[in-house]
Amino acid sequence: MRLSQIKLAGFKSFVDPTTIDLPGQIVGVVGPNGCGKSNVIDALRWVLGESRASALRGESMQDVIFNGSARRKPVARASVELIFDNQSGKAGGQWASYAEISIKRVLLRNGDSSYYINSQKVRRRDITDIFLGTGLGARAYAIIEQGMISRIIEAKPEELRIFLEEAAGVSKYRERRRETAQRLNDTRDNLLRVDDILQEMDKQLLHLAQQAAVAVQYRELETLRDTAQHLFWLLRREEAELARAGFAAQIEKCRTELELKTAVLRENESALEMARSSHYLLSDELQAKQGDLYAANSDLVRLEQQIKHAALARQRLQQQIDQTGQQIEQQLQQREVAQHQLLHWQSQQRVAAEKLTEAEQQFACVDLSQVELQAHEAREAYHRLQREQVKLQQQLSGGEHGNLARNIAQLEAREARLTGEAGSLPLPDLPALQQFERELAELSLLQAEHDARQSSLQTQLTASDSQRQQLRSTLQQRQLQAAQTQARVQALQSLQQDNAPDLQDWLGRHGLDALPPLWQGIQIEPGWETALEAVLGERLNALPALSELICQIDTPPSRLALFEPGSDSPLEAGSWPRLLDCVQSSNAQASINEWLASVYTVADVALGVSIRGQLPSGGRFVTPEGHLIDRRSVLFHAPDPHLHGMLSRQREIDMLERSAMIDDEMVAQLKAACSEAEQRYRDLECQLPVLRRAIHASGQRQHALQMQRHTAQQAEEHRRARGEQISVELAEVAKLLLIEHAQQHALLEQMAQLRYEEGCIRAQVSEARQAAEDRQREFREQQERVRQLLLAKQEADFLQRTCADKITDAQAAIELATQALQQSELLMCKHRADLSSGADEISNEALQAALATRETAENTLSELRNRLEAVTMQMQRLDQARLSCEHELTGIRERLAGLALKEQEARLYFEQWAAHLQGVDESALLPQLAKARSGTLQNELVRLSREIADLGAVNLAALDELQAATERRGYLMAQSEDLQQAMATLEDAIRHIDRESRELLMDTYRQVNLHLAELFPVLFAGGEASLVLTGEEILDGGVQVMAQPPGKKNSTIHLMSGGEKALTAIALIFSLFQLNPAPFCLLDEVDAPLDDTNTERLCALVRKMSQHTQFVFISHNKIAMEMAGQLVGVTMQEKGVSKVVSVDIEAAILLADMAG
Repeated sequence: MRLSQIKLAGFKSFVDPTTIDLPGQIVGVVGPNGCGKSNVIDALRWVLGESRASALRGESMQDVIFNGSARRKPVARASVELIFDNQSGKAGGQWASYAEISIKRVLLRNGDSSYYINSQKVRRRDITDIFLGTGLGARAYAIIEQGMISRIIEAKPEELRIFLEEAAGVSKYRERRRETAQRLNDTRDNLLRVDDILQEMDKQLLHLAQQAAVAVQYRELETLRDTAQHLFWLLRREEAELARAGFAAQIEKCRTELELKTAVLRENESALEMARSSHYLLSDELQAKQGDLYAANSDLVRLEQQIKHAALARQRLQQQIDQTGQQIEQQLQQREVAQHQLLHWQSQQRVAAEKLTEAEQQFACVDLSQVELQAHEAREAYHRLQREQVKLQQQLSGGEHGNLARNIAQLEAREARLTGEAGSLPLPDLPALQQFERELAELSLLQAEHDARQSSLQTQLTASDSQRQQLRSTLQQRQLQAAQTQARVQALQSLQQDNAPDLQDWLGRHGLDALPPLWQGIQIEPGWETALEAVLGERLNALPALSELICQIDTPPSRLALFEPGSDSPLEAGSWPRLLDCVQSSNAQASINEWLASVYTVADVALGVSIRGQLPSGGRFVTPEGHLIDRRSVLFHAPDPHLHGMLSRQREIDMLERSAMIDDEMVAQLKAACSEAEQRYRDLECQLPVLRRAIHASGQRQHALQMQRHTAQQAEEHRRARGEQISVELAEVAKLLLIEHAQQHALLEQMAQLRYEEGCIRAQVSEARQAAEDRQREFREQQERVRQLLLAKQEADFLQRTCADKITDAQAAIELATQALQQSELLMCKHRADLSSGADEISNEALQAALATRETAENTLSELRNRLEAVTMQMQRLDQARLSCEHELTGIRERLAGLALKEQEARLYFEQWAAHLQGVDESALLPQLAKARSGTLQNELVRLSREIADLGAVNLAALDELQAATERRGYLMAQSEDLQQAMATLEDAIRHIDRESRELLMDTYRQVNLHLAELFPVLFAGGEASLVLTGEEILDGGVQVMAQPPGKKNSTIHLMSGGEKALTAIALIFSLFQLNPAPFCLLDEVDAPLDDTNTERLCALVRKMSQHTQFVFISHNKIAMEMAGQLVGVTMQEKGVSKVVSVDIEAAILLADMAG
């Protein structure tokens, strides 16, 4: 995959759409300082996902958009597009099948940034994923800009490791590991949340059992309160219906009275309407007569205005006649002045024509070209002889002879130096090389053993961790099960010991609170617990006490049973199975025998009723459901909330306590196993770092030996190559000495001939100079005469043109004055005609007729006003009667509204109580309605509400919540197991990624070290360099560059010069390229600190590496420009706007060869 085109538009100084073609493997970008060359590198970095404004030499990302110049306005968007040739299919992921890949980024002024791949909108991460592991990216090593060389070589070891990871392709593993670690952290957080929820649920389960018992009592009181509430609502509904019927009768009476008053009001309104109609007619007639009066007044005023305007018009015409006469006199004077000026300029024009004719005749007699040609020929002859003289003097005084002497001396010195260097070359150290080979073989075997040991320890550590996690999970499950069992036991025991507070105090005063109740010592066959509860009742809670104590104690505050402990001989069995046969007691058998002596068991009520006639006196049957049957009655059992389930709960308590003991033993065993597994895991963890340190030390020793061996081999190769090079150079020096001596002899003969020729040419130059000065003086005299004649001609011509313009102006002034005089005379005639034909005076009869018309209109208007006033008085009387009637109607309506509100209130109360009673069976309440009273029912509701309130907060959904909580706990337990399995899977994946990354990174480290050891001597013509790991773990440690140029023993890289640092950084970057060649490499003036020799070495290395990597470089160095196959010139002819000019060097050379 190679870069073929760069398209820019609106990016920094590239405001116009610009396309840069990159067909070659080495492309140079050249141009003067400040023309925008580095903006090309910034564009490449930006489109590859760079998000730091400082890395693009700006303060914000908006700075990459063209911000305007002196002639151009700012643009609203910036875009950069890279076109890649992917015919080799090296692009990763889904884009590998495309022969050409386009990557584009667009940024708008509002901050919106978009990325595109082949015109498809993608994320920035998709752009990054394409170049993962290739060395390309916003911060990768393939883009080397200004200042980056020093940052690379002086970077921290951890920062330098990032370049090594990119070369190794570990960056994509890093991304996978980061995502896996993030999922692992999320899974751990989820597991912690699930564990917290489980702990909270265990606490809730302890309280839900206690809340269930309170909920039963609450429901009973709630049922009684609901019945009383429904009866109260029914009673209030009937009362509201009676009140509503009474208010409805009163409303009907008020409506009749309202209709009578309304009829009277309608009669008054009809009479008032007729009066209003008469008033409207008279008002219309009055308005018409008022209009006639206004018209008469208007005519009278108009006649008076016409008389006044006629007088003013005559006065204005007389003034205009006087003004026109004055204008005629002025225009006659102006025409006379213009005629005098015309005569003056016509005479001046004739004089100017005579002067122009004379100047032209004199100018025609002068010939300047012949004199100028003679002066030019003399000057050219002088210059030609002077150039020949200078050429001869240069040949005589030139330094060619001195150069030959210096060259001969330099060649002889070089020959002596090479001969001395050949004698001082060191001999090869073969024993040291053999020793290096033996130690390296031993270290390789040791490294293999360490690697096998590390793999074994890693496998054991993984297995130990899995066992540890499994034991932890099992321990948590057992602990949770034990906690649940303990919570259930505590809840059941709390229900078993639910005594009233006052009774508990009484038992404490008499020392009976520590005695066990009867039910704790009873064992009964399953299925007959309810029957025993029905027979014994409160006696199940009986406490053991001697007769003496029973006689001494006072009466308890609530019901309490006491019995004398002891055993008795069993009674004889009867003809039916006895309940006594199902019961055993350790300390109350005598009391049990007495209480159950005549109680027999039957399967159901029907059987008991059918055979109850055979019962002995005092005998009773009991069913498993607790129903009691004697010879004359049947007592159906209803469970007592305080006693029901007491025996079954005690059996469950015993079973749970045994289970709890087993759980405690298992928890103790699991804790011991967890401790052992944890200790094994810690032991393995301690062994692994020790082994890693040993591997690291062995690797460093192996690397040091490899470097020493490589240095020795390189020294031997350098000695052999240097010896061969010295032999070649000595032969070349001898050949050059022969050539230089021959050239020196020929040069001495040539200089003698040149001295003779130079003396001859000196005399000729002096004669030619004198002749040239004479011809030049004659030419200047003739040129001055021509200038004077030309000046006189120009003055005459200018005077002639001025006279012609003045004559034209005078003629135009005469014409304008004549036209103005004619117009003034016509206007005078018109004003006199208007004055003589003025209108006659308006007659006095028309004015008198207008006055009479106005007087008639005023009389008619006065009569109509009197009639309208009489109709208005009638309307006021009728309106007063209407208002009185409406006042009476308002009172009736207010009374009606009040009754309607009361009726509405009663109906609302009825609907309210009816809504409360909706869904209630009213037929069951009707028998109690006759005796019900509102006050009694309210007192009953208050009492029941108080009892409910005394219960405190009641959880009515305790049983449902208990079941739901149990189900949810099971779901959460399953979820916890799934999360633990997911954690184990993710941890295995992270270990696998770390192992692969460590192996890949270590292998890359060794290979880059070997490449660096090869490239550094090439760029420095000797010396050595290597990478050294810092830290025990390569994934978390750093990489440090150690370099020693030839002949130097510096202890740190910071002691190197700027050029040496640049070459060292280039050697490191190119070592990475040899391992993992990027599609292209960008170099921004990296050769700036290098001299010509080092620049030539760099260029040679770039040419060699361009076989696998495309290079785009920016440089001002001519040597660097020579290696480019294509040059891209960046110019800024328009200030602030960059343009591109491309030159194909190979095509230019071919064109030059064809022209030659």
